[in-house]
Amino acid sequence: MVYAYLRVSTDKQTVENQRFEIERFAQVRNLHISEWIEEIISSRKDLSIRSFGQLLNLLTMDDILIVSEISRMGRNLMQIMSILNQCMEKQVKVYAIKEGYELGDNINSKVLAFAFGLSAEIERTLISQRIKEALARKKSEGVKLGRPIGSKKKDPILAKHNDFIKEQILLGVKQIEIARKLKVHRHTVKNWLKLYE
Repeated sequence: MVYAYLRVSTDKQTVENQRFEIERFAQVRNLHISEWIEEIISSRKDLSIRSFGQLLNLLTMDDILIVSEISRMGRNLMQIMSILNQCMEKQVKVYAIKEGYELGDNINSKVLAFAFGLSAEIERTLISQRIKEALARKKSEGVKLGRPIGSKKKDPILAKHNDFIKEQILLGVKQIEIARKLKVHRHTVKNWLKLYE
């Protein structure tokens, strides 16, 4: 399947220029657009609420994704790289017309995939390093790190569910099921039981 994705940030803008570019590109490449996905939404919005996020989940091997320009896909370089990497892992070919990018099963794409992975790893390392440096500085300034003594809640989150938890335990319900019913982490239930055994 060949998908064309068009996006503008506000309803004061139009997708017609993008559509024209994609149609012209498809004609030159002898491609038939199977489905057009259009949306008016900021790229800052989470992918899960964007039509583009749903499209990414639908894409399968040998599908083709065409965009007029690469910035239509994401809000920043890291997000775009992540999207492109996801497409490459699924063996989806991506065309970004303005930039002239063609990502698929070729050596250039593999080099780019390596660059994506390396950039993401560097970003994670830098974030971790900045956190460690900030904590070390705070410690050297005499700031006590961690939870302050006596900061535990006087009325723990599960206090109001005490009777329900006891009843469930007597019925032989597993801690993980109790946690699901109460919408808390299983360790919260486990710690509560240790505290009140």
